[in-house]
Amino acid sequence: MSHDAIRATNEESRDQEIFSPKLDGKKLSWQKLRRNDSLEMESGKFSGRRVHGSKGVSWTVILQLAFQSIGIVYGDIGTSPLYVYASTFTKGIKHNDDILGVLSLIFYTLTLIPLIKYVLIVLQANDNGDGGTFALYSLICRYAKVGLLPSQQVEDCDVSNFQLELPSKRLRRASRLKSKLENSKFAKLFLLFSTMLGTSMVIGDGVLTPCISVLSAVGGIKEATSVMTQDRVVWISVAILVCLFMVQRFGTDKVGYSFAPIICVWFSFIGGIGVYNFFKYDPAVVKALNPFYIVDYFRRNKKDAWISLGGVVLAITGTEALFADVGHFTVRSIQISMCTVTYPALILAYAGQAAFLRKHNDLVSDTFFKSVPDSLYWPMFVVAVLASIIASQAMISGTFSIIQQSLALGCFPRVKIVHTSAKYEGQVYIPEVNYLLMVACVCVTLGFRTTAKIGNAYGIAVVFVMTLTSSFLVLIMLMIWKTNILYVIVFVLTIGSAELLYLSSVLYKFDQGGYLPLAFAGVLMTIMYIWNSVYRRKYYYELDHKISPDKLKEVAAETNFSRLPGLAIFYSELVQGIPPIFKHYVENVPALHSVLVFASIKSLPISKVPAEERFLFRRVEPKELNVFRCVARYGYTDARNEHEPFEIMLVEKLKDFIRNDYWLSSVLIANGEETETEGELNDGQVDEDMNMKQAAKKEKQQEVVETEIEIIDKACRAGVVHLIGENEVIASKGASLGNRILIDYAFNFLKKNLRQSEKMFDIPHKRMLKVGMTYEL
Repeated sequence: MSHDAIRATNEESRDQEIFSPKLDGKKLSWQKLRRNDSLEMESGKFSGRRVHGSKGVSWTVILQLAFQSIGIVYGDIGTSPLYVYASTFTKGIKHNDDILGVLSLIFYTLTLIPLIKYVLIVLQANDNGDGGTFALYSLICRYAKVGLLPSQQVEDCDVSNFQLELPSKRLRRASRLKSKLENSKFAKLFLLFSTMLGTSMVIGDGVLTPCISVLSAVGGIKEATSVMTQDRVVWISVAILVCLFMVQRFGTDKVGYSFAPIICVWFSFIGGIGVYNFFKYDPAVVKALNPFYIVDYFRRNKKDAWISLGGVVLAITGTEALFADVGHFTVRSIQISMCTVTYPALILAYAGQAAFLRKHNDLVSDTFFKSVPDSLYWPMFVVAVLASIIASQAMISGTFSIIQQSLALGCFPRVKIVHTSAKYEGQVYIPEVNYLLMVACVCVTLGFRTTAKIGNAYGIAVVFVMTLTSSFLVLIMLMIWKTNILYVIVFVLTIGSAELLYLSSVLYKFDQGGYLPLAFAGVLMTIMYIWNSVYRRKYYYELDHKISPDKLKEVAAETNFSRLPGLAIFYSELVQGIPPIFKHYVENVPALHSVLVFASIKSLPISKVPAEERFLFRRVEPKELNVFRCVARYGYTDARNEHEPFEIMLVEKLKDFIRNDYWLSSVLIANGEETETEGELNDGQVDEDMNMKQAAKKEKQQEVVETEIEIIDKACRAGVVHLIGENEVIASKGASLGNRILIDYAFNFLKKNLRQSEKMFDIPHKRMLKVGMTYEL
């Protein structure tokens, strides 16, 4: 066992011994109760560890979740049959067996990537039940110290959800890889960059999915009437998209699970029509199970076959939603719904369309609606439009969620997060982002007008995210799961090679619309880089200029320094020490509230932090100052101040800390005195005077605790003031032109035009005081 593991085990056992309720009447050594007087080593109040999903979920619940997941997760991949063949055969069908080659490609692509890679492998890499790019990044950050901010604390490992279930056997390969990552600044930056890129591509996906899905579905009405031109189809699609974005403010909680029956009807329709076409037109398409037809297709078409892969890959759009939405369901429920409903229905749909095309090569541009029997046309049209709207809704909601995650980790400017559901924390709405997405969708629809052009752009966003997920997964396999190297090699050679082949194909169409998601990603990456870069520089500035406890004592000891009634909460992003802006405050306002709490809001690389483990306190000596430091820890999917005001939770946890702090001190003192008098006691007789003395001390300690809690209550009654550090950042003298542009113009433009910190934490304006200070970075 490594030294880190041994030390972690010792610390865990010591914490359990200290905070066990069985301590009364037992002898404890000073070493077991000793603690360092710093927030980095401060022992707080910890609950027993919990493992996500440790309680068995009944099969009834799993099946209910499996049904609900059909409406939330599979809208995007489920509507792919609307446009896959049209996007693949853009130049028409040159040979009848080409249809078998493409069907074989679709079959093996659906089997290899959504079914094997995501359902069987990637879903196992969830972060305490949550999925997505940030979940993979958080797992790596927890196992190896690859975060760019020096805000790691010993206590973070004691949060229940922070723990990783690791195999007992530790391999040298994993240790070497971990060491290289921790010691390489380039590797840390590259991981963060890759996470940002994946995030940007998913957001680009959120723009393109509504466009291509709605445009494909509405285009079906051209089959019913010749009056409907392409221009009218485009404008109807735009109207539907605008309505879709306008209703986002109401949230998906009330209507979310009504999606499941509609998508189930959709899968029943496409599967049933697929079976009908299969037997009516050409049952021989079952020959596509033979991968030889793929080889034959490439021999016959060569470069054109490779280019057509950009259309085939559209069959797996929305696959990332399998992983991203696992937090709302369970791994088992998504596996069941994929294997029993989605996968069979899609295979039947594509096989049926292939059978139809074998007899109607000239109808490939409108394959979907041409293959629908006349009696089912209108029901199919209505369900197709509804399914495309649901697919769009899922990606829009996913975009909101992923921006919330990037915001929590300091990778995105502050925006307003509205939680639309009291029941499901993951359901959020971001007004600013919603309107930007709406404008982007309308512009893309009006600019591209056809699904073929949008499909070129769509493919790049899809394959980029999948490739990044595979790269992160290989790291997790090697470093955390300790997977056999042969399995990792097989994964890379099969799935990795297939994704790289698809990526090369979609990049070929860069000038035909493929530039669009890369342009979106470029803009978003620029915004993320500007914000994160200056955010880190500002943190390091505060760390280098923090106030020492001795300096605080000097400030408080000055004769012209007065105390005001009330409780002040001084907000700062600095986790270690007291921020420099406090010195600036007391130099200009030589007064301090009767109780002062330095509150730092910190994001941990986990999805959720249990409420009872959220606050970590430390007393700033001397006690008479009534000054405390507090770190409020949140996961990247945690809701903030939605159910209970932040200040109420902080004050209650502060009182708990005071009680625990005095209790711990009394145990230490009693243990020391017991050790001193141990040799003086004979024949097991108990010194009554000693017992009486200890009882008196306990009573006195209780009085002190009650007095201090009364001071807190009195301060709260006098009023709670929120002091916000409003830091202005400028480039230091002599800074390069690039730094001046980055800090003075780009960052400050974002900061001035976006939401400020008090709005993020719903701080009441009547009790808020901003303290300004300029940082030269």
